[in-house]
Amino acid sequence: MTGHSFTVFDTAIGSCGIAWGERGIFAVQLPMSSEDKTRKRIHQRFGDIEEAVPPPVVQAAIDGIVELLSGKPNDLNDVVLDLEGVPEFNRGVYAIARTIPPGKTLTYGDIAKRLGGVELSRDVVVPCHRVLAAGGKPGGFSANGGVVTKLKMLAIEGAVVNYTPSLFGDEPAAAGRRES
Repeated sequence: MTGHSFTVFDTAIGSCGIAWGERGIFAVQLPMSSEDKTRKRIHQRFGDIEEAVPPPVVQAAIDGIVELLSGKPNDLNDVVLDLEGVPEFNRGVYAIARTIPPGKTLTYGDIAKRLGGVELSRDVVVPCHRVLAAGGKPGGFSANGGVVTKLKMLAIEGAVVNYTPSLFGDEPAAAGRRES
């Protein structure tokens, strides 16, 4: 991608990546199991993108993400996103999801209602970790670590989710339900 760059940076939950161009940030990669795997995932997603030192506006976004993932409230609303090529519907979803403050959540249904009762896929939501499935359940999460990562991010922000990880730490179990 000509004119686009990325960098990898450390956070409390691992090495994240961020990709940007002239119009703003167009991707954030949550941690994979290692820094090299995070870097490789960025290349899988965006091809031969150049790794570079971030300009000040991107560094400010990185600093905000690091703060947020260390437990300091930061809504990241000042981060400029490059939404070129993003469908208008998705932009509407992003606009609503970006109003969810750290430590709070909405369900996919809540967002769908705000969009006029439309069908909503979790694939189009940013920041998706603050959006829950029906009944306040965490739902899915495509980042490395799945729902456990989502729950960690919500816990860092101080959000209360009525779910706890199972005994084996893989998928959450409903609070109060015993695993067999």
